[in-house]
Amino acid sequence: MHSLGDIGGTPVPCTETGRRPAFEWPTVALAVACYGTWALATIWIAGWSLAAGFAVTAVCVALHSSLQHEALHGHPTRWRALNEALVFPALGLLIPYGRFRDTHLDHHRNPALTDPYDDPESHYLDPAVWRRLPRWRQALLRLNNTLLGRVLIGTAVSQASFMAADLHAAARGDRRVTRAWAWHLPAVALVLGWLAVAGQMPFWLYLLAAYAGLSLIKIRTFLEHRAHWRAEARTVIIERGGPLGLLFLNNHLHAVHHDSPGIAWYRLPQHYSRHRDVYRASNGGYAYRSYGQVARQYLLRAKDPVPHPFWR
Repeated sequence: MHSLGDIGGTPVPCTETGRRPAFEWPTVALAVACYGTWALATIWIAGWSLAAGFAVTAVCVALHSSLQHEALHGHPTRWRALNEALVFPALGLLIPYGRFRDTHLDHHRNPALTDPYDDPESHYLDPAVWRRLPRWRQALLRLNNTLLGRVLIGTAVSQASFMAADLHAAARGDRRVTRAWAWHLPAVALVLGWLAVAGQMPFWLYLLAAYAGLSLIKIRTFLEHRAHWRAEARTVIIERGGPLGLLFLNNHLHAVHHDSPGIAWYRLPQHYSRHRDVYRASNGGYAYRSYGQVARQYLLRAKDPVPHPFWR
């Protein structure tokens, strides 16, 4: 039997009260800006400079992933179908939105955070599984637990694991998985069709840009959660997000998001500011001043072991 212990802690504030607006216009405007900039990057900017087109496209792919995260949590409108239509094109190519949605919502079951089996976004392994891995794979996963490794190989490592799990689930007849991949095909086709008809960026370079964009997201997910006996203390707060904070839609305040996923991204800083002392007490001081501090501490050094340190 596998289990993570959990004890009670300081209560955290609940989601904002009051009726949510029918449209969260800052998010809608940001989505329009994301698609517009992506189109310019793949046509005009790439035609002028492939290097500049690559960089801008990668940023747009990362921002689009953050917008998909907003959509799966019920933003920016009250209608799920409209939210999902807004982020339907698969700019990142690799991950079906339906699988992202389903696995991420499973991840939000707070008591299971970091569980190697029950948390689909955990980077920890059961120590018994870890001991059975070949040494080359252990070395790869240790590298993946540094910030530099997570950015360089994290997308490939997680994609391989994700694909293997989905193939296994599809073989067992899991219709959620097969349905999500079926919808992913037209979502990818929209992007490839755009590149074929209007784009000035070769496909191989776009594939690298998509990988780079997802690697930018790995900076955010690198330390979002840690192993801890108390569930509330497993989720990070990074006080100043800087430019990355906008790219991640303020998800650097990750403990606030986990507590109140119904709060729109542009309201998270104000909500955190009002309840800062409560959040800092609740999450056991798992906080950093900025992503600069994170890079200085963990660029070449692992933040965590790969085997879960508290696993029973």
